[in-house]
Amino acid sequence: MADMLVQSPQEVVAFLKAQHNLIEDMFEEVLHASDPKAREKPFIELRQLLAVHETAEEMVVHPRVRREADSGDGIVDARLQEEHEAKELLAQIEKLDITSQQFIDEVTKLRGAVLDHARHEEDEEFPVLEREVDDDDLKRMGTAVRAAEAIAPTRPHPGVESAKLNFAVGPFASMLDRARDLIQQAIG
Repeated sequence: MADMLVQSPQEVVAFLKAQHNLIEDMFEEVLHASDPKAREKPFIELRQLLAVHETAEEMVVHPRVRREADSGDGIVDARLQEEHEAKELLAQIEKLDITSQQFIDEVTKLRGAVLDHARHEEDEEFPVLEREVDDDDLKRMGTAVRAAEAIAPTRPHPGVESAKLNFAVGPFASMLDRARDLIQQAIG
């Protein structure tokens, strides 16, 4: 999974935008796989990136937007609702036969929701950060996002969408998810 994480830039908004672009590309790879069985590896990588990306935003970005903008609570609450719905859909998709048309249909629906969510972040949250947070803090936030992603769960956990819950539940969920990923990788 480490090879799919965006290594640069350092500043948090540019880093997250680059990940949004990567996520969009990864959806295309899953949906346009030449063989239905070839969807599995890119889907697992996409699921992992979505999980760590959202966790990091919940731990670092959303709390800062709440503090920096008068309308921060409303902006963040709407993003958290979107994240919750996407996590629920992703959890359902994990149970589907990866070679089925239903899998493709649900991933297509998830793609639309995730890309809409990313646009909302880029249009509503990121401008707050760019306007209210100085360059040094944006770089520190970029470091904090990378650290959060390094320890975040690799699977969706609907209902864990706040910084407090991620700090409380996240490390345990991450340990279980990463062990489960290793076991599944070992047994194929």
